[in-house]
Amino acid sequence: MVERVLVTGARAPAALDNARSLKAAGFEVHMADCVPARIARRSNAPIAVYRHSSPVYRPAEFAQDIRRLIDRIDPIAVVPTCEEVYHLAALAEAEGWSDKLIAPPFETLATLHHKGRFAVLCDELGLPVPTTTVVTDSAGLMHEALDADVVVKPAWSRFGSQALIKPDAAALASPRPSPETPWVVQSRVKGEEVSFYAVAYDGVLKAFSTYRSGWRTRGGAAYVFTPLAEPVFDRLRTSAEALARVVGRGQLACDAIVDAAGQPWLIECNPRATSGAHLFGRSAAIGRALLGRDIARPGHESWRNSIMLDTFGLADALRTQRLIAWRDERRLSHDILAAPRDPLPPLGALMDAAGFGLKALASGQGLASAMTADIEWNGQPLTPALWERP
Repeated sequence: MVERVLVTGARAPAALDNARSLKAAGFEVHMADCVPARIARRSNAPIAVYRHSSPVYRPAEFAQDIRRLIDRIDPIAVVPTCEEVYHLAALAEAEGWSDKLIAPPFETLATLHHKGRFAVLCDELGLPVPTTTVVTDSAGLMHEALDADVVVKPAWSRFGSQALIKPDAAALASPRPSPETPWVVQSRVKGEEVSFYAVAYDGVLKAFSTYRSGWRTRGGAAYVFTPLAEPVFDRLRTSAEALARVVGRGQLACDAIVDAAGQPWLIECNPRATSGAHLFGRSAAIGRALLGRDIARPGHESWRNSIMLDTFGLADALRTQRLIAWRDERRLSHDILAAPRDPLPPLGALMDAAGFGLKALASGQGLASAMTADIEWNGQPLTPALWERP
């Protein structure tokens, strides 16, 4: 009998590669999102791609859509990809199907997502983390950050889009911390930014990859992913193993700064899929690992978002005189969008990018915010009353 898996957050390239891996492992893959997710619709990996309501803007309809999807598909597992994971975890706990969700309990997700609570957790686990202070008012922010070598950012945030590095008084006047929207002040570690991605099941690592990127947008989003070697790989794996015991089951990722001595310092956590998923080469092993049925190991090749490298990357290469490096990345790395016998997702990704761009213009948001506003979670209560049937 075929085993069905539902992958949510279908807008993301990581979701598509997870779907490809699950298909390679023999599962019947279904995908869903609250946007058109044309990147997934143009792929032959999923049997079908479904549209559900936004958990942020229409939570009751979202809950009803998810109920109907689960009843219709009857999946053995639901694998979240993006920030819908928080809404799904709270809904699953309220309605009794957490056993299907490949994610930790909601409170664990909240601890990992909140940059201050994550730092406290790392201290308790003995993991290297910069000194981090949570502030809930403007006076506290000025006191902790003015004339200090620190990084300031919202406790609930993503992509580093609002981070302030060693801010002056004028920059510190803009944030408005409050108990509902706390910020963190974190001592600044100088070095190279790296990341890891992991899959945990029953508290044990089932997959682990580390990577760096020399190609990023001005907002900090990476679009080329180069695997890291020892000893940083091993040091980050030790941290991932400790966090896996806390997570129990699900995907998790961390950003870190490697200092001049080669020590990686964990600066924040994303308890969801990230681009490190691509480093497993869409193997059946990572598909099985997502459900705790195998151990997957990453490859040694670099991966790229071809659209981003050919646009943002080319412009950056011309500006910084890195055309030879750009050409080599384009020639030697693998595309995360297209795949053998699955060539059309890049077209869907272009259509998605145009849609998000129009949304950003219409709403006055930045592009990164427009891409997540309908699914993100920033600490607001998620209670069963939100999901009463419409």
